[in-house]
Amino acid sequence: MAYIGRNINNLSDRVKLDSISTSATATFNLLLNSVAYVPSSAESLTVSLNGVIQAPQSSYTVSGSTIIFASNLASSDVIDFILAERAITLSTIGSGTVTTSNIVDANVTTAKIADNAVTSAKLASGLLPTNTPAFFVIKTGNQSVSASTSTLVTFNSEKFDSDNKFDTSTGKFTPASAGKYFLLAQMNIQAIHDQATTEFDIKQNGSYVNSRFKHIALNSSSDREPSIFTSCIVDSDADDYFQVFTHTDFGSGTTITGDANGFTFFGGYKLIGA
Repeated sequence: MAYIGRNINNLSDRVKLDSISTSATATFNLLLNSVAYVPSSAESLTVSLNGVIQAPQSSYTVSGSTIIFASNLASSDVIDFILAERAITLSTIGSGTVTTSNIVDANVTTAKIADNAVTSAKLASGLLPTNTPAFFVIKTGNQSVSASTSTLVTFNSEKFDSDNKFDTSTGKFTPASAGKYFLLAQMNIQAIHDQATTEFDIKQNGSYVNSRFKHIALNSSSDREPSIFTSCIVDSDADDYFQVFTHTDFGSGTTITGDANGFTFFGGYKLIGA
């Protein structure tokens, strides 16, 4: 007698095990898609034999991946079907078990990420803003300065130049990136006295910015060798450039000290968030 009832292929939370050909024995292997299937218990199976649903434990038992009927079957017997209840297990997802292939594209949103959960170490290179371009250059040899003349201070040795934006041949720092920059410069000058006035300036495109420093020597005939420092924060367009100049009214002029230790230097970097 054929089984009459609901389509057994569409029962939720159940699977239909592979068909079994009967023979003169009571023990048969349980397979699901040709792989040994181990039911959780005899009660988790629904077995139809010759059109009759069998009672678990009294009509059959299970052991591992085998079903054992209460008595030997004959080759003429027909096991119509065996349905297995699929166990539903709730478990905690293990560490490292979720990969990128398990996440649907665009389904991780900022709302799902905790504040301060993403550090710079988790970001690819180039995603964070940096204080570049940045540079620092020094003068290693002395430079003469004529009196009452605006003189470009030159720098011949680069300590670093992140984006190759400083030109030692022109003394120009050209950021080529708009933004605010912090610039600083220092020079050491030799043998001035008698109230000589010396200016030290950072210029933008040849014009003064808010970095002018004026030094007035003591009213004395004794030579002085002051180090003069200036710094500023400036707005720069992509095509602006910056240089360092000095001017003195002392006698026949003076000399800027150049030294490998950096008595005279020029440097700067782009400000982030300004």
